[in-house]
Amino acid sequence: MNRRLFTAISLAVCTLMTAPAFAQNKMVMGVSVPAATHGWTGGVVYWANRTKAELEKQYPGSTVVVRTAGSAAEQANQIQDMQTVNKIDTLVILPFESAPLTRPVAQVKVKGVFVTVVDRGLTDASAQDAYVAGDNPGFGKVAAEYMAKAMGGKGNLVILRGIPTVIDNERVDAFNAVMKNHPDIKVLDAKHGNWNRDDAFNVMQDFLTRFRQIDAVWASDDDMAVGVQRAIAQARRTDVKLVLGGAGSKDYIKKVMDGDPVVTADVTYSPSMIADAMKLTAEARVTGKAMPATTIIPSVLITKENAAKFYFPDSPF
Repeated sequence: MNRRLFTAISLAVCTLMTAPAFAQNKMVMGVSVPAATHGWTGGVVYWANRTKAELEKQYPGSTVVVRTAGSAAEQANQIQDMQTVNKIDTLVILPFESAPLTRPVAQVKVKGVFVTVVDRGLTDASAQDAYVAGDNPGFGKVAAEYMAKAMGGKGNLVILRGIPTVIDNERVDAFNAVMKNHPDIKVLDAKHGNWNRDDAFNVMQDFLTRFRQIDAVWASDDDMAVGVQRAIAQARRTDVKLVLGGAGSKDYIKKVMDGDPVVTADVTYSPSMIADAMKLTAEARVTGKAMPATTIIPSVLITKENAAKFYFPDSPF
């Protein structure tokens, strides 16, 4: 027999013999995410449940348990329950908040559970095995560069921050670093809108009451942008010429596509990153393949020219 053909057959046989061994490696994965209190987390819950079904089909005998929490305390209790009741050996968690979840996650990791943290980093990186996130500094940098250009390098700006987390700090620090190069743009104030429409509405109402001239708003999230625009409309203010959100919700991408005069761009930060994290973690756990310690998904500026490729009308977000 031809040696090359013999080698090819031998490799094929070896592959067939070793494939079932990988399939027999089972995992019990716990997935802990914030409840769908706003659009982005609604997308996270959607992608987590969709990926649960995919992984259980792809890796027979494995179990994926998805839990949602309405607070940091509830999430801390849930991951403890998943470890003691569900006997998870793998945890993929998007923390409700960074600081309150760091110790509970570390306690689970000490018990031998492989931990992948998504999006909102813990305050102590030793509490995790892997980290998957969007490019948060990039998110702030891209937003600031676009706004500085759109504002012509001058004017009054207000900022709505998210929930107090590591990622919020990274975004705002990067945004402010760019703005330092534009001294004629004055940042009037920055307050936490908690990535929530109603909270953002209240914060923007305060800004509108205190400041007579606001040229632009960095809402830093599409859900907060909804609250911001509602407050502006209610106050009948016409001075605000630019509102930039972020995360790439279908409603705001549609505004960009349609040529909205105030919403002229957006910045990507897709909730499907939970799916990426689950798939990467599952592959590592079931096959023994090493998982990178850090996986960063780039943030991209969405404008009218490229908006169509980011628009998914069937998505919940």
